[in-house]
Amino acid sequence: MVDFGGWDMPVNYGSQIEEHHAVRRGAGVFDVSHMCVIDARGARVRAFLSKLVANDVAKLRSSGKALYSCMLNEAGGVIDDLIIYFIDESYFRIVVNAGTRDKDLAWMRKVAEPFGVQLTERTDLAMLAVQGPNARDKVAEQLPAEHRAAALALDVFAGKQLDDWFVARTGYTGEDGFEIMLPANEAADLWRELNAHGVKSAGLGARDTLRLEAAMNLYGNDMDESQNPLESGLSWTVSFEDAARDFIGRKSLEALKAAGLKKKLVALVLDDRGVLRGHQKVVTAAGEGEITSGTFSPTMEKSIALARVPRDTGATVQVDIRGKLLNARVVKAPFVRKGQVLVA
Repeated sequence: MVDFGGWDMPVNYGSQIEEHHAVRRGAGVFDVSHMCVIDARGARVRAFLSKLVANDVAKLRSSGKALYSCMLNEAGGVIDDLIIYFIDESYFRIVVNAGTRDKDLAWMRKVAEPFGVQLTERTDLAMLAVQGPNARDKVAEQLPAEHRAAALALDVFAGKQLDDWFVARTGYTGEDGFEIMLPANEAADLWRELNAHGVKSAGLGARDTLRLEAAMNLYGNDMDESQNPLESGLSWTVSFEDAARDFIGRKSLEALKAAGLKKKLVALVLDDRGVLRGHQKVVTAAGEGEITSGTFSPTMEKSIALARVPRDTGATVQVDIRGKLLNARVVKAPFVRKGQVLVA
């Protein structure tokens, strides 16, 4: 057990490697109740979110559809990354990270005030993430018969209220599955039922190796308030299309683009023997960079990393590991998706 964003969290329940493989090959369940669920309500809630985040909530038109985005400060730094669910025109649900919940809520309430939007932190809810190729079927078994078809019919990155459970086809592992927001007093029973039906309990360790294989950013490692999304592999989450949409941080990002971006986030595979870890120095022909997240990949049986490097970095780099420069390759992310290794 370790402290994680003010919560006592399990690194693993047994073998971290077995937990990792269970998610890639079958199904695993993670307790992600530390995530902060916020309900935003009001007649102008869409206008508020249009101002608040870099991605465009105008993309959300069908009820339950989700959008991943960054919430930026005026300088274009990432306050947090989050998921927004569209419920109806006066009600959106937002999920933010645990370690940033206090600053996120303070910032959001400040931005929401002129829009008359009410923000409610849903401390009554727990959240379980069930991930893996068998995950959706395992969850459907736990639903009332009348809801199973609706859950299994959910599109990727969409959610639906099923009685007192909100079931979303989202996750942080590169596998299919559901994230379930449910009354906190029902979470332990669901966990035990999932275990009884072959879903393995999984902790923070496997969650980190899985998300890194899927090349998914971790707030505080791969981006933070000192970094912008354009140099953090998150350009796809920034929407400039609507010239009239003056989202917070837009002017700073446009100025950065105009001046020419200096850095980029890349995926690395280590060719020499060693383990890539955060904060290790990356040496390139274009200058120095730094690993933001690194680990040994249980699926690939190789060391992998995300690294922020000079914009002109080529196909090969070296990483300083305990004073030795070891050879690594820049590869196209992700490393692993849906159980398949995508890089050699």
